[in-house]
Amino acid sequence: MAVKTYKNSSFIPSSHGGIFAILFFTIFVIVTGVGMVVPLLPVYAHDLGAGGLYVGMIFGAFALSRTIFLPYFGKLSDKKGRKPFIVAGLAGYALVSVAFIVFPTINSLIIIRFIQGIASAMIMPVVQAYVGEITQKGKEGYSMGLFNMSMFGSLSLGPLLGGVIKDALSMDWTFVCMGVLSVAGLLLAVFFLPPVSKEVLKTKERLSFSFSSIIKDRDLFAIFAFRFGYTSCIGVIWCFLPLFADIEFSLSGTSTGFLVMLGVFVSGILHLPMGYFADRFNKSIMVGVGGSVCILGMFMLTTSDSYGDLIAAVSVFGLGGGISMPAIMAMAVIKGNETGAMALVMSIVTVAHSFGMMTGAMVAGLAMDYFELHFAFPCGMVIMALSTLLFMFTNRRWQT
Repeated sequence: MAVKTYKNSSFIPSSHGGIFAILFFTIFVIVTGVGMVVPLLPVYAHDLGAGGLYVGMIFGAFALSRTIFLPYFGKLSDKKGRKPFIVAGLAGYALVSVAFIVFPTINSLIIIRFIQGIASAMIMPVVQAYVGEITQKGKEGYSMGLFNMSMFGSLSLGPLLGGVIKDALSMDWTFVCMGVLSVAGLLLAVFFLPPVSKEVLKTKERLSFSFSSIIKDRDLFAIFAFRFGYTSCIGVIWCFLPLFADIEFSLSGTSTGFLVMLGVFVSGILHLPMGYFADRFNKSIMVGVGGSVCILGMFMLTTSDSYGDLIAAVSVFGLGGGISMPAIMAMAVIKGNETGAMALVMSIVTVAHSFGMMTGAMVAGLAMDYFELHFAFPCGMVIMALSTLLFMFTNRRWQT
């Protein structure tokens, strides 16, 4: 089937406008389904008898498998093409949705999330690399900001829908809805993405993945460090804010979904304008400012004693992410173009994301078990502060 193009696109080549739209809506559909389930998993697992460490393991298993498989799938897609990995990953998400319903135990949740992480490793860095390679030079921030709206918009919609469905029906129905949306994303990719022979691949095989190579490349290390810290905080928030809201304030699934949705929504609506600014102003300053605002948001979560305080805190954290993430992703696209290994650079960024999620979830889980639940949030605040400082001291490119 022919791919429709949009000749008036101002940020990507006209011949690739249709591909961008397909990738945008495919990710929007799949992440909406995931967003419906993931914020409810901590409470679901807690009801099954999981303590803080087990809740952290459920989230950490996803991050661990992504960390292991991301470099492999990223490099392989640079050689073999993007579509096969996107399709396989989406099929994996559909199967995982069924597994959630069939195997409702704590240990099963850990295994299922590990498998889901493998599926995710086939999708996110590969799709981001696809977008990066069809983006015009000088428009990296705007293009990635627009694309990230698909993820943040769906992550905003998903938790709210998931909470409503759980309250009105049951948790199993949220798994069913995730499966339906996963199949919808799969069909979009299968029938509308062009075959591998028509893909744009710019790989020049000049970069290989290893942690030593990241440390030696100051630009990559700066990007890795900040993304790690930011997603450590995301791991803390997604794992333990729903539990905190449930235990301390007895919030409904709908109210919890709104709380998680709000922070993501605030960040999401800022991605396009902040991406536009990232193409014209100093990216590193934007990252530093955004990181500082994120630190403030985590501090506000630490001191929250009402639902209103929680709303304010997640909104501030979302503001920080909205300022910093488009600039970080623009820097990653520039690095991918320079090295000629776009998917591998995006894999490194996503490894930082996964490693951060795993670290945040596990550290906060231990803090919950050995101290108190609200001690989870200072852990995120400290990691965010250290990561922001690392970025500021190691990044040598003060790009405009």
